[in-house]
Parts: sequence; C-alpha cells; structure tokens
Amino acid sequence: MNARFCGLTFFLTLLFLSTSLVAKNSSGGFLDFNIYPYLSDADNDTSVTINAGARLANRFSYFGFINMGNQAGSSELSDTNTFYSEQNVRWQIQPDSPFDLTLQMNFRTGDDNDRHRLGVRWRLNDSIFIKDFFKRNRFQYAVNLHLIQFDNEPGNVWQIEHSFRKTWGTSDRTIYLSGFIDHTFNQTLPSEFPDNPIVAEAQFGIELMNSFFLVTEYRRNEYRIEQSNNWAIGAEYVITW
Repeated sequence: MNARFCGLTFFLTLLFLSTSLVAKNSSGGFLDFNIYPYLSDADNDTSVTINAGARLANRFSYFGFINMGNQAGSSELSDTNTFYSEQNVRWQIQPDSPFDLTLQMNFRTGDDNDRHRLGVRWRLNDSIFIKDFFKRNRFQYAVNLHLIQFDNEPGNVWQIEHSFRKTWGTSDRTIYLSGFIDHTFNQTLPSEFPDNPIVAEAQFGIELMNSFFLVTEYRRNEYRIEQSNNWAIGAEYVITW
C-alpha cells in the first residue's frame, strides 16, 4: 500500500467523520455519491465525486466535495490515486441577508499545491427584489468573490465562482441541471495556457427511483492544454436529512 493511497484513505475517513458530525448538529443537509463508469478520453479525470452540505447553527453553513480520479492512461473506475477537494464554511452576515462571508480550503494530490481563500458570496435567489422569480422557477444562483488567496504561488491571485441549480419535476421524480464556473485571475501560468482560465461543470440528472439518479456531465478544464473538454455518464445516489 503506497503513501498516496494511505493519504487518500485517511482523507476520506476524515471527510466521512466530519460529515457525520455536521449532519448530527445541522438543521438540514445532504450527502450524495456520484460514480462515472463512462468517461470520454481525458486522462486523469474524475471518476468518483462525493458532495455534502448542511445548514448549521448561528447562520453558519457548510458545503464540501472530493473528486477522485484515475492515473493518466488508466481505464475508468480503476484504482483511484488522485484527488481534489474543496471545503467551504460560510457565515450569513445578517438573518435575512443574501450575503455570506466565506472560507474555502482546497486540498489536492501533490506537494505544496493546496490553497485557501477568503471571500464574499451573494445568493441572488435570496435577494428580496428577485426572490419570488427564483422561487417560482425553482432556480438557485450564487456568485462567490474570492478576494484573498493563500498558497505557494506568487502574485495576487483572485477568483470569481458561479454556481447554479435549476429543478423540474414532481414529488415523485426530480429532474435538475446544476453546475459551476470557476474563473481565476492574475495567475502566473506558462504561455501555452489561456489568460484567466476557467474550470466549469454542468450536470444533468434524472431521478429513476427514490434518491437514485442517472446523470450526465459536461466538463471544461482550461488548465489542461489537450483534452480540455470532457463528457461523463454515470449514477448518483442522494441522502437528505
């Protein structure tokens, strides 16, 4: 058992323990598991994703995920040995405010490449002047401005993060479209990379039975010169409380 696998196992154990603690002390939340048995030809892409979110006391909330991928050139769903994770802690500044102060912590495979961010998040769907429109259309949209970044890179790197979710369906069956766009600015990259690169995903899910979804996902990663676009088809299971 190599050190990388041991580290990933420890990280997953820590994730599940922290998620269990969050669920016990929250007023509602979710945990979902995504597995992608079919991927297009992009090497080293995500094949398993675990997401979790919860509403906590004193206007705090939590959202986090871990993406696990295969070694470059390996087949889908072979032993995963790469990972990327984001852990977000948010605090609503006033009881009815659509604005949150945010802390985001990024962890990933490799040495000296973790980064952490401080920012402000605007939940447009909770803004009083357009709240009814978003509720009527079962649509959620938020923008997170990460103003301060702590990492091992030079310069003042900052980021805008968009996230969205649109839901259709009935109480018996849900259909949704969700995703994000991460847009990074002022990062020093080799000349072959685009200026201000983006990482984006859009996932479409259809509930086949209670809490079990068929999903398809489009991904764009401009930190890859080749194979920056990718498609995935898989399954998702959702637990809510």
